[in-house]
This record gives sequence, C-alpha cells and structure tokens, in this order.
Amino acid sequence: MSTSTSEFRHKTVLVTGGGRGIGKRFALGFARLGARVALLGRSKAEIDLAHIEIEQAGANALRIRADVTDPEQLALAVDRVKVVFGGAVDVLVCAAAISGPLDSFLQTPLRAWTETIQINLLGVVHSCRAVLPSMVERRSGKIIVLVCASDEAPKLHFSAYETSKTAAARFVESLALELADSNVQVNCFDPGPAYTSLTDEVIRAGDRLEAKVVTAAKETRRTGGVSPEQQLAIASFLASEQSNHITGKLIHVTDDWKKLKNTTLRPDALTLRRAQK
Repeated sequence: MSTSTSEFRHKTVLVTGGGRGIGKRFALGFARLGARVALLGRSKAEIDLAHIEIEQAGANALRIRADVTDPEQLALAVDRVKVVFGGAVDVLVCAAAISGPLDSFLQTPLRAWTETIQINLLGVVHSCRAVLPSMVERRSGKIIVLVCASDEAPKLHFSAYETSKTAAARFVESLALELADSNVQVNCFDPGPAYTSLTDEVIRAGDRLEAKVVTAAKETRRTGGVSPEQQLAIASFLASEQSNHITGKLIHVTDDWKKLKNTTLRPDALTLRRAQK
C-alpha cells in the first residue's frame, strides 16, 4: 500500500459511481484506509449495498443519491458532505461511467450516444465544478478521474465510450494548467482491466466487436483482472500528499508509483501526447 492509514484518517473522499464497479472498490479501499467516504450514485440499491460492505469492513460512509449529469444535484451533494462530515471534500474520485452503445455510430440512436458523453465527460465536469471552489479556497485538494485506454488505438464500435473518456483526459490536462498555482492536483488514472458490468456488456456484444477485445474481456472475467490492492496503491498515492508534484497526468495502474514519488516529470510526460510517440 502506498500510504499509511493515518494519512487519510481525517480526509473526506467523495466517490461518484461509488455504488458499483471500480468506484465501489475505491470507496471500500479508502474507507479501510480510514477516510470519511461519501458514496454518490443514481441507484439507491447499489449505494445501499456498497454501504453495507463498507460497514462490514468496520468503517462507515455517507450515502448520496444523485445524478452526475445534473450540476445542481452535485452542488447539493457537496453541501451535504460538508454538513455531515463537518468539512469540505479533500479527494474527489470520478468513477461514474457507462459503456454506452457498443455498435456502429450510424446504427446507434443519437440519444444513447450523447448520454454517454453526458455521464462520462460532463459528469466529470459537473463533479469538478462542485468541489473545486472550496479546494481552491483552502489551497488543498485532489481529483482523480478514471479513464480507460485513452492513450491506445481506438477500438471498433466504442466511439461514444472512447470519445468521452479521451475528452475527459484532455479536460483534466487543461484543468491542471488552470489550477497550477492553487495547490490542487487533478490527474487521470487508468485502472487497467477489472471485472465489472462493462466486462459482461462487452462479452454480450461480442458479435459486433473485434475478437481480441472480446477475448480480453473473457480473460478479465476469468481472472478478475488487476487486483484491487494494485489499483488502490496508485489511487491512494494520487490522493496523498506524496503526489503534490504530479498534476495533469495520465497515470496507468502499471506505472511505478514509488518512482513517481521522487520524480520530477517533464510537462509532456504521462499525458495523452504519449499516444503520438
């Protein structure tokens, strides 16, 4: 583990999409590290279940039912976190996302395509907008945005998902420049393959996707993918004071956080531009 439990004992971590998948995994992980965790999601059943799992681990969490596509709901959610926990959000983890239509762009209803952009991109924008004023005022804060394979070659019939995730990564890079003098760090994190509902969606859409993509999804379902411990090691590093020198970067789960801890990165290192090398 990259950080000690004591570092997060008085920290408040807000996780969007905290009711399932990697969002729930991180919510549980930060709760075990001693953080005050706020679970935000659209599904009451999912965030209730995540809350039970956190309680069984000996921790507690605040449940907030909200939709990341609605900026007013996000603002109210952040206000509620402040009231319940007695302080502002220290760490925001943007994990709310959907796969979107896994089909030809021309065969996809436009509403389904744009809904993916609304959740995966604008959901990040709204979440950042809600937490940043207090972070900038306090000159302290961490934002981690989950992206997947944004610096790899595009995959067939993933246009909505990959457009939204790559746009989110570019948004993070742009936002980091604006926050450079505010001591607020914002980074993207690619958690690698992990077995979630998206894995099953890819397998079900197998006849429309590239064989190698489906094969990889089946392997992820078989093995479970990257371990929660490996993912949390990077995520907790990015949420800690040890990463204050890293912002606007796209960090992959396979990157060595111990080397990153003591490394001064070039401005063009670990960004979307590495896809052009």
